[in-house]
Amino acid sequence: MGAKDRIFSSFEPHPFRVNKFLTQEGAWRCIISDKNKEKWKIEAGFSWCSKRFFLFAQIFLLFQLLISGIQPALGQDWDGIIITQADFQALQAFKQELVDPRGFLRSWNDSGFGACSGGWLGIKCAQGQVIVIQLPWRGLGGRITEKIGQFQALRKLSLHDNFIAGSIPSTLGLLPNLRGLQLFNNKFSGSIPSSLGFCPLLQTLDLSNNSLSDSIPASLFNSTKLYRLNVSYNSLSGSIPTSITQSPSLIFLDLKYNNFSGSIPSDIGRLSRLTTLDLSFNAINGSLPKSFSNLSSLVVLNLESNQLDNQIPTAINKLQKLSILNLRNNHFSSDIPVTIGNISDLRQLDLAHNNLSGEIPTSLGDLPNLSSFNVSYNNLSGPVPSHLAQKFNSSAFVGNLQLCGYSSSTRCLITPAAPAPETPRKRGRKLSTKDIILIAGGALLIILVLLCCILLCCLIRKRAAAKDGEATGRAAGAAARGEKGIPPTAGEVEAAGDTGGKLVHFDGPIVFTADDLLCATAEIMGKSTYGTVYKATLEDGSQVAVKRLREKITRSQREFENEVNILGKIRHPNLLALRAYYMGPKGEKLLVFDYMPKGSLATFLHARGPDTPIDWATRMRIAKGTARGLLFLHTNANIIHGNLTSSNVLLDENTNAKIADYGLSRLMTAAANANVIATAGALGYRAPELSKLKKANTKTDVYSLGVIILELLTGKSPGEAMNGVDLPQWVASIVKEEWTNEVFDLELMKDASVIGDELLNTLKLALHCVDPSPSARPEVQQVLQQLEEIRPETATSPGDDGAAAPSASDDRILDFSSK
Repeated sequence: MGAKDRIFSSFEPHPFRVNKFLTQEGAWRCIISDKNKEKWKIEAGFSWCSKRFFLFAQIFLLFQLLISGIQPALGQDWDGIIITQADFQALQAFKQELVDPRGFLRSWNDSGFGACSGGWLGIKCAQGQVIVIQLPWRGLGGRITEKIGQFQALRKLSLHDNFIAGSIPSTLGLLPNLRGLQLFNNKFSGSIPSSLGFCPLLQTLDLSNNSLSDSIPASLFNSTKLYRLNVSYNSLSGSIPTSITQSPSLIFLDLKYNNFSGSIPSDIGRLSRLTTLDLSFNAINGSLPKSFSNLSSLVVLNLESNQLDNQIPTAINKLQKLSILNLRNNHFSSDIPVTIGNISDLRQLDLAHNNLSGEIPTSLGDLPNLSSFNVSYNNLSGPVPSHLAQKFNSSAFVGNLQLCGYSSSTRCLITPAAPAPETPRKRGRKLSTKDIILIAGGALLIILVLLCCILLCCLIRKRAAAKDGEATGRAAGAAARGEKGIPPTAGEVEAAGDTGGKLVHFDGPIVFTADDLLCATAEIMGKSTYGTVYKATLEDGSQVAVKRLREKITRSQREFENEVNILGKIRHPNLLALRAYYMGPKGEKLLVFDYMPKGSLATFLHARGPDTPIDWATRMRIAKGTARGLLFLHTNANIIHGNLTSSNVLLDENTNAKIADYGLSRLMTAAANANVIATAGALGYRAPELSKLKKANTKTDVYSLGVIILELLTGKSPGEAMNGVDLPQWVASIVKEEWTNEVFDLELMKDASVIGDELLNTLKLALHCVDPSPSARPEVQQVLQQLEEIRPETATSPGDDGAAAPSASDDRILDFSSK
């Protein structure tokens, strides 16, 4: 081998290593040879030999880059970012220790090319150092290498929902910038490394659903930034460390389904920002400490299935934000505190399987939001408050032998009063038939008047609730401010970490920082003229929807900010809330919304399987919710939607409709809005007059609403070709031929004998909305009013015992008889 060959054989075939050698400070190495030997010589400057070597090395480097750029870059342009040698070696060791049966890590080539240029799956870098490793749901096995500690710039390690086993490396404690560690839903064993307490910036730690054992290290709570800790569903034991009270930044603490024992730390009240505390299914004993009443931000308190005793503190009413209180299956004794009835936000109260005695306080029956209640299997006595007995069935009260009044078989005995002395009876005349008829008629009239008053009160209440709707959805926990990971106040601007730009928050329960948003796991949900929508999973596991707007179609920065700040204040139960927006240093704009788990109405209605029917009650609820949201936009927000489609009607976990993409036209240029209107026409939602007007109004929105109602009635997508005509024309032609039963979705026709009148009247209303003449269409308020009249909120769904049969007196112009 020649001298020149020996030089380059000492390098591994990685361009970044050659570059490091060439840019080394100090002397240049070259070869000086004579007849008998070869030797290295260090020159102080650029000798003739070193200049020749430098030229040759530069040519060699260019050749290496050309060769290594063919395979690993996967068609991407290399941006010139070179990963540091320490991080590259750590990534190689990381890959080597993992089992990758699906080949997700094939992009991790041996040259290191593209590691920091987007070519390596799950890797994000800054200045050549790895800052994020994000590989959830990849089916990975094996273990995590101890060399993980070499990633000195690592901020986030997300490997949840895999099959990784072994112990959690203690070298994670060597990472000074670690903020999020998400290893939940794996097979890790051993103990939680105490070294994690030496990560000063740690915010989120989720190790749930593994096989971890031993106790929680006291040092874990050294971090003053920690706001989310979840170690549930493990085999951890010992007592809850008292050092936990030294982490006042904690917002979420979940220790359920472990083997913890001992008492709750007496100073737990110092965690004043805590909103969720779940210690259920452990062996914790003792009583609730007095400081519990200081947890003023607490929304969820779950202590089910422990060994807690003594009485429930009367000062529990200081937890005014409490929504869920679960003390089931413990040893609590004495009376139920009357003060619980003062927690007005309480929705769920479970005190079952304890040793509580005395009567149920009547104040519990006055809780306005109580939807779940259980005091079964205690030693309670006396009558059940009437409101509770009417609202909840007997299963909420059984197992209390001396409790009465909650069912027909447990009526309370009334002690008879002493008989009054007899008085001479006055003889009176017997009531005639005429008297009886008059009395009955009067009683019937009084009953009718009372019913009318009740219905009128319900209507007034419903309208008042609709007006107050924009005030709903406000989240607790906005008091905690100033530290990383604590949500800013509404409209507060936060610098976007190391990248520049800014993040502006509006009100809402979402807790994230700019770095959390930019490092989130993103999954494309759809694309439109406005931009691309992603489902983003943040470090703490919560999910948001992020719309990345196309940069060339948005207004100038000043106009954009003025308009988006207006949109961020709009709140209504049937409108998708804008929670934040981000403006990047290169002009990128992101809008952050609540994530809707059931997706869009279009997907819900047209992409379901044959075994997933949608009943009429659900369809009507979606129609009314859409109408309510549109009414609020028109009357309260003074906004014309202009692009209302079933793809822009999203559904929450309870299948409630929430209109999306409203007001986006205010953020876009005129040319972009014209494209949106054209797209809506292609999908079948555009009113016919828009081809001339080019500007949407309330009547064009009503037309789109009518198409959505027809979509719910027929089960057909407006984008489908139906004999060359659009959906409204197709429906009108079928009705004209008096084959109306061919219009409705077959799923609905199964209950036609019960809901026939409602289907007919809704169809008439929808056809009214899609009338070719704008002046003939109703306003949204009229549409909503008629929908509520067709199917009032108190009506029961088909198949219920109380379902009403269709009225025979209705002047039916359409026939449902079989053809």
